[in-house]
Amino acid sequence: MTVDQQLLDDVRARLDASRRRPDDDAVAAAIRASGRVLGSDALADLTRAARAELTGAGPLQHLLDRPGVTDVLVNGPDQVWVDDGAGLRRADVRLGTDDDVRALAVRLATVAGQRLDDASPVVDARLPDGTRLHAAVEPVAPAGAVVALRVLRQATLDLPALVARGGVPAAWTALLHGLVRRRANLLVTGGTGTGKTTLLAALLGLAGPEERVLTVEEARELAPQHPHVVALAARRANVEGVGEVSLTDLVRGALRMRPDRIVLGECRGAEVRELLLALNTGHDGGLATVHANAAEHVPARLEALAALAGMSRAAVSAQAAAALDVVLHLRRRDGARHLAQVAVVERSDDGELAVRTVGTWGGPGTGRPDRLAGWGDVVRRWAS
Repeated sequence: MTVDQQLLDDVRARLDASRRRPDDDAVAAAIRASGRVLGSDALADLTRAARAELTGAGPLQHLLDRPGVTDVLVNGPDQVWVDDGAGLRRADVRLGTDDDVRALAVRLATVAGQRLDDASPVVDARLPDGTRLHAAVEPVAPAGAVVALRVLRQATLDLPALVARGGVPAAWTALLHGLVRRRANLLVTGGTGTGKTTLLAALLGLAGPEERVLTVEEARELAPQHPHVVALAARRANVEGVGEVSLTDLVRGALRMRPDRIVLGECRGAEVRELLLALNTGHDGGLATVHANAAEHVPARLEALAALAGMSRAAVSAQAAAALDVVLHLRRRDGARHLAQVAVVERSDDGELAVRTVGTWGGPGTGRPDRLAGWGDVVRRWAS
């Protein structure tokens, strides 16, 4: 359903005057106050369409709302692509003209509190519901505006559910329970869309109910089944360049909030320094995720992130080897996500940071996991 601009302007003005949040009830009330005579079904449809235009992704919102959709990509008015876990495919959506696509990109940026125009032709932001927005217009995108939307869904699965779905081998559940119970400092790694946040939430659900868990994220994705979770979310600077609250600020502040566990949803920059410092000052049981292609690539990845914070390679090796205990690496194969490696963090004889794999699993249908040298030591230390 499309919504005419006059009605949208009227609804927006009524919401501004009432200072109500633009949720379904407020939008429906504003539509009724506009004098439209509608049945209940028509009102519900118009409310959804109006809210999608006011705070969501407009004609793309119904794609984002589909179960399983992770990405919606716009390359042009007749090129809309969707990834629902089985790879990209064309969506039967037409957005009008190139000017309409640009107008949509500009409106999305505005909803996210950013600007997108010739002077600022690229935007990286978040919509109010947490959806990641990246868009570009001319001259950066000479063929016309392009938009990429990444859906963030709260991770709520517990460990038994992951095992039942084939994401974690049953043979490793005792070790995972032991790692959390004995307060190992864990790094969950993997590529984009491999299920890092999902596994992280499941592990947090194993923490004792008496523990106070502080989570730090760019946008809230973690929703562990735990009774005492304090969620902190970063905030980007507004169009005037003020108001930013970074992950580094939040990790530093979390230390003053009496945490039993500090959890960093995704470590992607200078906040790695604060994380390592926290885990080296008595805050055991911490967890974080990092993008990496394999467990053995973690040292190089940490060095690259720490360089953004001005840390030397030697400092990273010393801090990370002392702070981190185990790496859990995930992979995605044929659309299925699974825990593929268990590795230990150590320091080599020459003082370099090293991550050594002690267990591997090829995913569902590949049999039991393989135990490599050192597996027995890990089990005796953490799972016994």
